[in-house]
Order: sequence, then structure tokens, then C-alpha cells
Amino acid sequence: MRIGNLFKNAAPSPDGERFETLLEHKNLVVERIVSPASTIRAEYLQPQDEWVVLLNGEATMTIGGEPVELNGGDYVFLPARVPHTVERVSEGAVWLAVHLHSE
Repeated sequence: MRIGNLFKNAAPSPDGERFETLLEHKNLVVERIVSPASTIRAEYLQPQDEWVVLLNGEATMTIGGEPVELNGGDYVFLPARVPHTVERVSEGAVWLAVHLHSE
């Protein structure tokens, strides 16, 4: 059994975003991401589906060419191979990402 808290030690790393795998089980990976306001804009094109929730903070993303504004509590499903970019994020934003890999 592993017990944790999504908001404990919720600070970005000195080098940028902090990624922490919380659970790996079969084709499922759950991770916590803590972003600094200085996050560098990068496009992602992932082979797996991803469901992500912004637990706290604010973010602007481009998903499949469409702008999306997110606030704490907002979530979005990102199908595999759909390009998405984090354009802007508030300092210390905490995300929960659920990756669904093919078997």
C-alpha cells in the first residue's frame, strides 16, 4: 500500500517541471506534475491516450490547434497522437495525468 498527498512538496524542481509517477499498473500510469510559470512551451504528440486534470492554478493549452483555458478543477482528455502544447501556466500549478498505454 502506498499513501501520499498530491499537494505535499508541490513545488517545481529547480530545473523546471517536476514529474512524479504515483502509480504504474499494467497499461496505466498516473503521475503528478508541478509546473513553474517559466515552463518552456513545447508541443507533445504522445502515442498513448491521456486524461489530465489541473488540480490548482491556471493554464492555457493548444489542443489539436484549438486554444483551451484551464482553471483548478478543469480536466481534459487528450487522445493519442493529438498534438497539444502548454502555452502558459501559473507558478506551482499541480496536474494529475493519467496515461493509458496500449497493451
